[in-house]
This record gives sequence, C-alpha cells and structure tokens, in this order.
Amino acid sequence: MEIKDQLFCDDCSKLLKNYPSKSIDLIITSPPYSNRRKHSYGGVSPDEYVEWFLPIANELYRVLKPQGSFILNIKEGANGERETHVLELILALRKQGWYWTEEYIWYKTTCMPGKWPNRFRDAWERCLHFTKGKKFKMYQSTVKIPIGDWAKKRMKKLSKNDQIRLSSATNSGFGRNLKNWENRRLVLPDNVLKIAPVCNNRNHSAAFPKELPTWFIKLFSKSGDTVLDPFVGSGTTAVASIKLNRHYSGIELNKKYYQIAKENVALTLCPK
Repeated sequence: MEIKDQLFCDDCSKLLKNYPSKSIDLIITSPPYSNRRKHSYGGVSPDEYVEWFLPIANELYRVLKPQGSFILNIKEGANGERETHVLELILALRKQGWYWTEEYIWYKTTCMPGKWPNRFRDAWERCLHFTKGKKFKMYQSTVKIPIGDWAKKRMKKLSKNDQIRLSSATNSGFGRNLKNWENRRLVLPDNVLKIAPVCNNRNHSAAFPKELPTWFIKLFSKSGDTVLDPFVGSGTTAVASIKLNRHYSGIELNKKYYQIAKENVALTLCPK
C-alpha cells in the first residue's frame, strides 16, 4: 500500500492496519475532543474516550519509526468540574509502551473572551509529545528564536560571578555562566507556543493553525521524512508538510472534510 503523499477517506482505526510498520517519521494529529463536534464526528464521551483511542494509538505505535515522535493536540472539557480522560489517556498510553517525553502548551494569543460562573475561558491546549524511547530525532536549531532585547542591557556589563557557573545561594543548581550567552542572536525557545487560532476555520469545525504543525514538523523531522495525520481534517498538516518538503499521509473519516483537504493539498501543490 502506497502511503506517501496520499489522502484517504476512511476510519483510521481500520485503515492504519494496512500501513507498513515503522514507515512514519512523525505523527501530528488532533482527534475529535470528547463530546465535541458531534455534528461532524458523532462525538466520544469522556468515559469512553480512552477505550476508543487506545486501539488507534496501538497502530500509531506500530507504524512510527523507532526514533520518531507523536504529537497529540488535545484538550479536556469541563462540565461543572474538569474532565479527567486526558490524564487517564496519558497514563494508559504509557502502559501501552509510549514515553511521555514532553508537554507543549499552545497558547491561543487571540482567544475570544467569555463568561462562566465558576471559571474563565481556556486560552490554551495541550500538545503532548510521545516517543517510543528516550532517543528520538530532534532538530532544535530549526526553531530557535531571537534572544530578545533583555540581553542588550543584561550582557552589557557582566560581573565576575556572571562569568563562571556560580551556584545559587540556595544551592538549587540553577546557576549559569552568562558569558556563554554573549553575542548570541538566537536561542532555544520554551515549551509555550504563542500562536493565534484559526478564525475562519477553513470550512472545518476545528481546524488548527498551520503554524502549529509547522513548528513540530521543523523540530522533529527533516526534508524527505513522512508525516502522518490520522485525523487530517481540512488538510492543515499535509499542507504544512508539503511546504517544508516532507512527504505527507492523511486519513479523514468525514467525506466533506476529505474533499476540502484534497482541494487544499492540490492548491498547495499547484497554486493558482
């Protein structure tokens, strides 16, 4: 079965069984959230979510290469109190053999305001990073950011203590040699991604912004690698992969969204 540069309209829990083992370098996806998008996907209750997702995750584990990464964009809801299925899913995935390597936070910088009697609007979502082991491909230099204006003043006049790895007074182990940062223009970012959400939704009920998969594709893959999105929606991950010279593979259950994804991919490959 040819999977590279292909979009499929099917149930990923079934179609993934036809994917070759260890054929994918990076998985990025955002599955339907619990009891959300019922009109589009039918919805999965929080109580059934882990049981529903684990068979899919098992196939994802099989198709992922040993040093590949799996990025899961997901967010629990609240119905009087916070749902716990995402936390339960993390624990269940660890039992399945996944390493929960990191958690990145997608901070929605232009989140609309709201009003609830017992909480405030969520302005963030989880991007959980899972791997098959402690050694995995990671290209940190591709996502470096400007060091910031703070460095101009802070590095202007370094004291003697700034030029050695001086332990803090509390022996916390957080001491650092600031001289190492002199003349650096780019530094590694933190794990909070400040990205505005999609406003027009691109004819999809829950499209994420292209900048989100783009960041992870740069960080965890290289040119020529294959990126899979088993819930590809309107094709955002596939489009980002094409623009970064990666192969894409996407699966979408909803026929309407599948057609939109095909159109978006075609437009990326052959702009008007």
